[in-house]
Amino acid sequence: MKKQLQELKEASLSAINGADSIEALESLRVKFLGKKGELTAILKQMGKLSEEERPVMGQLANEVRELLTASIDKAHEVLAKKQLSERLERETIDVTIPGTPVIIGKKHPLTAVLDEVKEICVSMGFTVVEGPEVEYSVYNFDKLNTSEGHPARDRQDTFYFTDDDRVLLRTQTSPVQVHVMETQPLPIRIVSPGRVYRKDEVDATHSPMFHQFEGLVVDKGITMGDLKGTLNTIIKRLYGEDTVTRFRPHHFPFTEPSCEVDVQCFECGGKGCRVCKGEGWIELLGAGMVHPKVLEVCGIDSKEYSGFAFGMGVERMAMRRFNISDLRLIYENDLRFLEQF
Repeated sequence: MKKQLQELKEASLSAINGADSIEALESLRVKFLGKKGELTAILKQMGKLSEEERPVMGQLANEVRELLTASIDKAHEVLAKKQLSERLERETIDVTIPGTPVIIGKKHPLTAVLDEVKEICVSMGFTVVEGPEVEYSVYNFDKLNTSEGHPARDRQDTFYFTDDDRVLLRTQTSPVQVHVMETQPLPIRIVSPGRVYRKDEVDATHSPMFHQFEGLVVDKGITMGDLKGTLNTIIKRLYGEDTVTRFRPHHFPFTEPSCEVDVQCFECGGKGCRVCKGEGWIELLGAGMVHPKVLEVCGIDSKEYSGFAFGMGVERMAMRRFNISDLRLIYENDLRFLEQF
């Protein structure tokens, strides 16, 4: 048995010193010191020894176990340091090499203008409200004083979902104003941005899908002066304090009186040029005092309350702001165009 222990010690030390990985070292630990290892197999022969030999062999076996354990632990420490050194060398980063440039996204020009006008209106006390893009015609037309037979309700202009023309893709964000007037307490001061849809042919100034930004104020004593003051403030903050505006009469079914708002051409200063088509003015938005019928149909007493509403095309604002000549450029996702902003 003594010879077996000596041979085990020599063979195991040689194997441990030759191990080239932590995994191989762990395999040797199991082979020599495990429950079914070679040392355990030798110790099972203790029962065949005499009482005088057992203490001697037991002590020798413990010395062999301690020696092997210490050798394995030391080899493990050496191999772990070696692995770490190799890993650090392999993963070394040369900080002098230029880094890979990170492409950071920017706001789309449409989003930039929309966010700016929303921020302006919020700073003036407005609340941003959104609504469904699929609407009932009663909200898109009837409650906005647009009766049956009006050209805007023609199938050639509107995307309907049903044969009876009850459900459609909204043609304006004005239905949001109706929902708000029916459900929210007075006074009301909201803006409603969003996508709208009309059967327009795609060209430099038209698209079947575009964005609107509408505002609504309803309270006691609201006048046309409040509307003009609000719009002048928004326009000047958008385009600069030197911007000149013009209000001219117009007609919308849901406002009375109604007006169109123009800005003096930025290119020629009102003299007339290619940009303004010789008129000196550029149409920007429509507005007016909320029609009493619209207030009444929403459950608001038109004798006690009045209000104003305005609506502008976001694409038109972006084109004016960034001097974009073709609406199609906004939607084509051409990076050569978008990276300019």
